[in-house]
Amino acid sequence: MSPVFVRVLPFALYIVLLALEGALADWAPGVDARWLYPLKAGLVALALVVFWRHYAELRTWGLSFANLALSVAVGLIVLVLWVKLDAGWMLIGEPGAGYDPRDSAGRIDWMLVAFRIAGAALVVPLMEELFWRSFLQRWVQQADFLALDPARVGVKALLIASALFAVEHLQWFAGLIAGLAYGWLYIRTRTLWAPIIAHAVTNGGLGAYVVATGQWSFW
Repeated sequence: MSPVFVRVLPFALYIVLLALEGALADWAPGVDARWLYPLKAGLVALALVVFWRHYAELRTWGLSFANLALSVAVGLIVLVLWVKLDAGWMLIGEPGAGYDPRDSAGRIDWMLVAFRIAGAALVVPLMEELFWRSFLQRWVQQADFLALDPARVGVKALLIASALFAVEHLQWFAGLIAGLAYGWLYIRTRTLWAPIIAHAVTNGGLGAYVVATGQWSFW
């Protein structure tokens, strides 16, 4: 099976479902679109499981304790920057209400919170790092990307992949910083698990921050 296909399909599936989630409010205003997130994350997770045997870079851990600590540190730094870099010029458009897990009485639905954090911290980092770093960042450098050692990715490829990663997010500037950080981590450690761990720490920490502060727009 094509190495491009198995890295692009989970990401493309996520983007299509994200668009459908946004359109559902107009098509079926009576439906609670928040429950589409578990469906979206579940379908992407299923795709990752089906294709898992094709992700050779994930079959071995290959992450030393020092690089694991570095990955966690990078994830925490990106998290801090993410919640700070939200000035108007750093956004693409206006921030919306975000993913608000409260009911009409203001009570938090903890099942929605659990699905949201699990999807963001466990599924999204795998799906996005396989697409953005394992595939795109190396492919920009060399068409036969599987044969390219991550350490040989140049500055141009890092910048292009990070810029495209940035425009995927409402907070484009924070997204650019995150893309550069995760991309550098991949180059530095030469293992995809490093940006996956960092990404998971950022997303999981952001979920905890959002629930603690009620700033749902970050979701």
